[in-house]
Amino acid sequence: MNNMISVIIVDDHPLVLNGFEFILNNHADIKLLNTFTKAEDALRFLETNKVDVVLADINMPGMNGIDATLAIKKIQSKVQIIAISNISEGSIVQRMLDAGASGYLLKNISASELINAVHSVMKGNKILSTEIEPIMKQPDSSVPKITQREHEVLRLMTTGKTTPQIAEQMFISPLTVESHRRNLLQKFKVNNSASLIHKATEMKFI
Repeated sequence: MNNMISVIIVDDHPLVLNGFEFILNNHADIKLLNTFTKAEDALRFLETNKVDVVLADINMPGMNGIDATLAIKKIQSKVQIIAISNISEGSIVQRMLDAGASGYLLKNISASELINAVHSVMKGNKILSTEIEPIMKQPDSSVPKITQREHEVLRLMTTGKTTPQIAEQMFISPLTVESHRRNLLQKFKVNNSASLIHKATEMKFI
């Protein structure tokens, strides 16, 4: 059937994989092509196989779901990506949508909700679990917008590098590093580097 919707699942939890596999395989117009426990394996598959919809977890070993979404969109720009997660924090949802996901569903969804979501994104709609919608309307769901330089400073901070070491590696002055650090503290609304790293990690920036 030419009008079948091709799907892959990327999730490192066997129970989730088995459950979603059972649901999708029992629907006539959906073809489950493959399942993966690592995003890197899914990316390799997508390089040689056309897929309509990707169901992707956020927390996975290696590459997380947000970075995977960005990478998937570079390989197949028209693929529809639906995040499937236990995380209901607004900032994570927003980052996933900003990365290019068409929807965000919590793992407690019913079989009919999953099938409806797959059909809905194929029609160009954005879909969210009903529990997620009110969270996204709250003001604290906003996501910090950071520059590429700030992201690099943040990444190096997590490795324990000092300001002079970061400056040397990035070929910028220590004063510029401190300026980036202050901007990061302000954007993440924290008071110190430890809190910055903790919050940035929770929000999947690192």
